[in-house]
Amino acid sequence: MTAQLALNFPDPSILQDSNGIWYAFATNGNGKHVQAAWARDPLGPWMYYDRDVLPDTGWATGRETWAPDVRRAVDGEYVLYFAGEVPGQQGRHCIGVATSRPERGILGPYTPQMQPWVCPLDQGGAIDASGFVDPATGRRYVVYKIEGYSDWACNGNNSRPGPEGGWASTPIMLQEVGADGYSKIGQATTILDRVEADGPLVEAPNLVRTNDGVYVLFYSSNCFNSRRYNVNYATSSRDVRGPYVRAEGPLLQTGSFGLVSPGGGTSVAGGPEVLVFHAYCPQGRCLHATRYSSGGSRMRILG
Repeated sequence: MTAQLALNFPDPSILQDSNGIWYAFATNGNGKHVQAAWARDPLGPWMYYDRDVLPDTGWATGRETWAPDVRRAVDGEYVLYFAGEVPGQQGRHCIGVATSRPERGILGPYTPQMQPWVCPLDQGGAIDASGFVDPATGRRYVVYKIEGYSDWACNGNNSRPGPEGGWASTPIMLQEVGADGYSKIGQATTILDRVEADGPLVEAPNLVRTNDGVYVLFYSSNCFNSRRYNVNYATSSRDVRGPYVRAEGPLLQTGSFGLVSPGGGTSVAGGPEVLVFHAYCPQGRCLHATRYSSGGSRMRILG
């Protein structure tokens, strides 16, 4: 499988704008806090947008701006979720929100809110927010990951184990939000957590609903900088809140289609069954795109 962009473009998300153009957003790199690219087809070819869509990271240090995701609110405003490094917190990250008015457009520049949106520092912080509108109900949600100090494990530091001597919980949370995409409704609930086979973490959640009415939660497990990193999925046939049943094995892993450490998968919402993700390449972690098929609770990559 060939990379869509020959440059470092990790943790991609994807959204089709009202003009029919597809836009992808990625973790900081190439001199930008939030990177972007565009295409007329989600399978490419993709063109790089050589401007920073989030030039001001607000409350965050701006050193590490991870896993951006853009959704459109009911009033037409564009909402950008991102994980930013919190000043003075030993590299901990929290989730922020930035917005772009319709007249500015999907590429911004975005204006950050003054404070983090979710910031559980006592649990290691939070990253990897992704928006979802349930086509069955019209309700809006954001899924995200609580860090649980898992990044210490992936950077070779084993000094932050969980309370039983193993790795801490890294739950994937589901938060309902209002029409603006960020006003919280009720409390966040856990819809998935790590098990032993996941290594120190699960992360990079992305939620879609198939034409069969099945909720599919894409996620990655193990460390992003290891060959065990992958794209997994779990399904719920009844309710967006679960319970979610894990698939028997990864959807993508090292060796699939010649890929190395594929992860950070995001599916097209309400459109063609296309998954964008990153995998290792000479430039870093490059953007890839592929079709998949869904049937009940089973997903299959078509390549």
